Amino acid sequence: MREYLVVFGVALGVTYLLASIARTLAMRFGAVAKVRDRDVHAIPTPYFGGPAMLGGLVSAYLVATHLPFLSRNEDAVFGDARAVIVGGAVICLVGVIDDLFELDALSKFAGQVMAGVVVVAMGLQFLYLPLYNNYLGLDNAQSIIFTVLLIVTTANAVNFVDGLDGLAAGMVAIGAVAFFSYAFSLAVVNGEARAIGAALLTAALAGACLGILPHNFFPARMFIGDSGSMLIGFVLACSSISLTGQFPATSLSEGVGGGAASFLPALLPLFLPFAILIVPFVDLGLAVVRRTRAGRSPFSPDKMHIHHRLLEIGHSHRRAVLLMYAAAGLVAFGSVVVSLFSGWQSIVGFGVLSVLTAAAVFVLPRLEQRVWDGS
Repeated sequence: MREYLVVFGVALGVTYLLASIARTLAMRFGAVAKVRDRDVHAIPTPYFGGPAMLGGLVSAYLVATHLPFLSRNEDAVFGDARAVIVGGAVICLVGVIDDLFELDALSKFAGQVMAGVVVVAMGLQFLYLPLYNNYLGLDNAQSIIFTVLLIVTTANAVNFVDGLDGLAAGMVAIGAVAFFSYAFSLAVVNGEARAIGAALLTAALAGACLGILPHNFFPARMFIGDSGSMLIGFVLACSSISLTGQFPATSLSEGVGGGAASFLPALLPLFLPFAILIVPFVDLGLAVVRRTRAGRSPFSPDKMHIHHRLLEIGHSHRRAVLLMYAAAGLVAFGSVVVSLFSGWQSIVGFGVLSVLTAAAVFVLPRLEQRVWDGS
């Protein structure tokens, strides 16, 4: 665990330091978010948070290769991490080009697919789909399709939710911590070595996301841009894929208590990115339906995302972001706890927290308005 904390700290510190350099370069090269009708920022803001986070991830990886415990497990840890670093560099480069020149949707999609193909070519891919006490083996073509599909979908979901200062980075940081907890718990329960590629990736990802937040939280001094949002979505998806290669399906189907808790632990490596990012995935689906019904491209921008609606019903910028953090944390950690720990207590706790989160979303603006009216 201590070495994972070192990895986390290195990613956080390097990302924080590189962000200032990246912000200066973005201003010099004109990679600046102009103020548009659908945006919520009031002044032009530089991009290039992605290269700073990529630098943090690379630094964490290099440090990890020299740590005593992790370095003894080269194949189990660094094979997948190396593939993710290379693929992450590809998708980050695509995002940088988009931040500079505004690529069309098809070109950006092609870059995402290319990054997915790179990690597949380097050996990171689904070998099977976990099922309850069983698994569905995949042939090579099916493996490539499922792997690239998860990567592209997750990268786009994070990109879609990146509409408020600090929103995407914070939500993925929460998801990365939850995924790390799940991966590490699985290793403990199954008596496996604690050196896991997915744990290394999510520790570094959480550090990189938290390292960029002081620059990116409201009022943001810089945006992570498409280079950042696609990168962190990519790494989160690849962490899930890496985990399924670390454990057999039968191990994934056991809870912390040692028995077969439910089908959820077996399915969680596949669906945890969707669970963690349930808010942006719902937002993505609603946006596609909304735009296609209006006869527009599903990639055409608008100002009807969930975070825009939170602002419309009376939440401040900061509170809207914090509420979406709360929803992300509720779903991410709730999914992990319910899947690993059987018992009615975890389900009741999840239900209570859900009610409190929903109440905060809908009740706080009304209470605040009553206070203002009364004054």
